[in-house]
Amino acid sequence: MRNLLVFDDDVRGHLLPLCYTRPVAELRLGILTIKEKWERWLDGKASYITQDYLASKYTMQVEAENWVVNASILPDAELCNQISSLSKNEALLTPDGKLIATLLDAKALDDLIHERDIDQIKGYEIDTEALTQITQLADLTRLNQEQLRSDFEIITRGRKSQPIPSHVQVRGRSQIFIEENCSIGFCTLNASDGPIYIGHNVQIQDGAIIQGNCSIGEHSKVKMAARISGPTTIGPVCTAGGEISRSIMIGYSNKGHDGFLGDSILGEWCNLGADTNNSNLKNNYAEVKLWNYVSDRFEKTGQQFVGLIMGDHSKCGINTMFNTGTVVGVSSNLFGAGYHRNFVPSFTWGGPQGMKSYGFERAIEVAKIVMARRHQELHQLDRSILQHVLELSSKYRPWEKNS
Repeated sequence: MRNLLVFDDDVRGHLLPLCYTRPVAELRLGILTIKEKWERWLDGKASYITQDYLASKYTMQVEAENWVVNASILPDAELCNQISSLSKNEALLTPDGKLIATLLDAKALDDLIHERDIDQIKGYEIDTEALTQITQLADLTRLNQEQLRSDFEIITRGRKSQPIPSHVQVRGRSQIFIEENCSIGFCTLNASDGPIYIGHNVQIQDGAIIQGNCSIGEHSKVKMAARISGPTTIGPVCTAGGEISRSIMIGYSNKGHDGFLGDSILGEWCNLGADTNNSNLKNNYAEVKLWNYVSDRFEKTGQQFVGLIMGDHSKCGINTMFNTGTVVGVSSNLFGAGYHRNFVPSFTWGGPQGMKSYGFERAIEVAKIVMARRHQELHQLDRSILQHVLELSSKYRPWEKNS
């Protein structure tokens, strides 16, 4: 089994706030995280080269031979064949010299990490048009359909699904895969337009309608009469209710009630209050802009449909309204009538009627309670990461400078 190291490159800054609290390789699209994709495609065990403040939790394992791959690039058969053919101290590069993948011994890896010249490395340029790369937040939902289909194929190849209960309305039976120990009520599974993957210990309640392309992660619950249309990824230990369309829930988050979530991405430990709705299309049908943490301004996405991006541990109250292309940071608590700003900094408390800082200890206490409900613990490493995010994001809370 290969020793893989998935590294963050400069793209990471464009993937905040989701990557405030995780390496790029821990992002989920399709069924799997990026790390899990590389492990399956290259038959390896992966660890991380990431930011210093994340590295204590997301550690690096070094061995005599280390296959180093760029986490912002998604694997496919052609690329993995090229990577597998590399000899030691050979690399695949983009035409402008950015690293895609390389095979290094421990010394050369240390030189790479510390930005020292590597002796006798040989680089090969490859056509970047053939690569599937994430360069902005909106790429995650844009690429989700092809990644759902790719992951479905690699996960289910040569395996047999659990039987679909006779009381379920079914279309596209051959494109539905159910893992063990699922509880599936009187629902509709329509895989005529793409696959449906249902992970271990999933509960789907009566009246739910699920259309492919769609993945429901292990230990997740689809609430009664939920409507989920693809391409949509519900990560592990999530609750999904109301209407969800073309969205990603990375994991451990709740959208359990009526309301619309479309073309959106929720991090972990998020919660949307009852009848929360987001817009995913501007009234004038114009291209959507999103807040970009690298340029510190709103940037064009090249897409017409973009909804809500919400960082880990953020939450909103009942009847919350989010406008098209809204970015909410980490550990924010939002409520109140009217549309929220299109960019809400991390550790913000309030809404359209006014915002202030969400006290760190108060936010930590809520996080502990929320995680305990899912039998998880907020460890000291998690607290340290959130403390670092608080400091990194302070410049976006201008009211603190005036207090």
